[in-house]
Parts: sequence; structure tokens; C-alpha cells
Amino acid sequence: MADLITVEDPDDPRLTDYTGLTDVELRRRREPAEGLFIAEGEKVIRRAGDAGYTMRSMLLSAKWVDVMRDVIEEVPAPVYVVDPELAEQVTGYHVHRGALASMQRKPLPTAADLLRTARRVAVMESVNDHTNIGAIFRSAAALGMDAVLLSPDCADPLYRRSVKVSMGAVFSVPYARLDSWPGGLDPVREAGFTLLALTPDEKARALDAVAPHRMDRVALMLGAEGEGLSRKALVAADEWVRIPMSHGVDSLNVGAAAAVAFYAVATGRPGT
Repeated sequence: MADLITVEDPDDPRLTDYTGLTDVELRRRREPAEGLFIAEGEKVIRRAGDAGYTMRSMLLSAKWVDVMRDVIEEVPAPVYVVDPELAEQVTGYHVHRGALASMQRKPLPTAADLLRTARRVAVMESVNDHTNIGAIFRSAAALGMDAVLLSPDCADPLYRRSVKVSMGAVFSVPYARLDSWPGGLDPVREAGFTLLALTPDEKARALDAVAPHRMDRVALMLGAEGEGLSRKALVAADEWVRIPMSHGVDSLNVGAAAAVAFYAVATGRPGT
């Protein structure tokens, strides 16, 4: 059973994992380097544990101790109990859900590892908005995508905002970073995947006309909000595809577009 430790000093070094959570640039550098990520809220903490991530510690306000009692009893990590004001001093924001956990990262699989067994893969290029990353992972999990591949400059799926928006779905879909871009797409094609670039370009074919759900292996390429896929990514694709639009709307948010496209890619798979 974890130790319950009351902490009254915001500068207590035992709370270091939780300091400055609103400093995005600091946390982007620090968390991967130190091999940790922050899970926020009861559901996300439980899902991280269920996915096999090791807990380093928990930070709770007193009223959340009973709610998390079963988790506390199962893990050996220390549990720091603080009042809400102190939690805000440490983290830099009001912790509405009253529960944070510092979790140990796992080694990432390689793209080759994932491609051996996957049939439906999402490939993100330069998606740096953590909300969009979280939304895409949530849709990927819900709609049956097997894996996610990230270009080297994509944002961290385990950043607190991404994890929170995904409701822990980042723990359900395996992901890997490609070593180069767009060169990292070559092994994807060599593994038998058709590379479909999602773009609103009028030269692209409608998704339903392409019928990706009938293809044996599909890698759906998604670009960043606003810019979309780069020219070099579009050139590397086997085919350009689009979601037909009405009422003069030219495109969707990348998170919404991903959900629509994932459904089109996965529909008709065995078991669906």
C-alpha cells in the first residue's frame, strides 16, 4: 500500500514532478528527458495503470483520497496529500479534478514493430496542437485504427493536455515515431500499406470513391491544422483523398476530419 504523506510546503522537492505544469515548453523538454508523464483525473489515472504504466507518485487533495483508495492500496508509490491552494501553487493552475499522478513512460515500439501486425494506421505530420493530438488518438481508439505513426516533429501524445483530451485513449493505441520525414514513409509502403493523403485539394478523390475499407492495408496521412500536409508529404502519397463538403465549407478541423476518415477506412473490416 502506498504511503499517505501530507505536504504543506510548495517547494518540497518530493513534488518536483508536478511543478510548472502550465509551462508547455519546459514540460515538453523535461518530461520525455526524465521518462515521466502526468495523468490528470481519476479515469485517466486508472486507465494509465490498466495500460501497464508504473506510477511514480500521486498528488491528491484530501477529498480525493477515498475516491482513489483502491488505487492507493494497489500501488507502492507515495501519495502526496495537499490542499487545493498548495496544489495550485505547485502546478500553476487550479486542479479541478483533484487528482494527479506522475507515471513512468515505457520504451516506444519501432514503426517496424507496429507495421508487422497492423492493417489500419494513422500517420501524422507536424501535428503540434496537443488538443488535436488527443482528439485524434481518441477517434483512432474508438474507430478501430491499429496504430499511429508520428513524424519526428509531432507533439508528444503523453503531454498532459493530450492525455486529458483523449480521455486516456493514448494508452490504448500503440504509436511510434518515424526516424525521418518523408523518408520514414518508405518502410510503410514496403510493408504493403497504401498511403492515402487526406487533403481538401480539389484534385483529391472522394473517400467513398476510393473505398479504403476494401484495401488490405491503409495508412491515412493527416497534416497539421491550417497548413495541412506538406507538398513533400503529398508527393510521397500513393493517392490524395478528401471528405466531400457542403454549404461552402472548405475543410474540417483535423480532429474532426480524422474521425470521419477513420470511420471510412475501418468500415467493413472483419468484426465490424
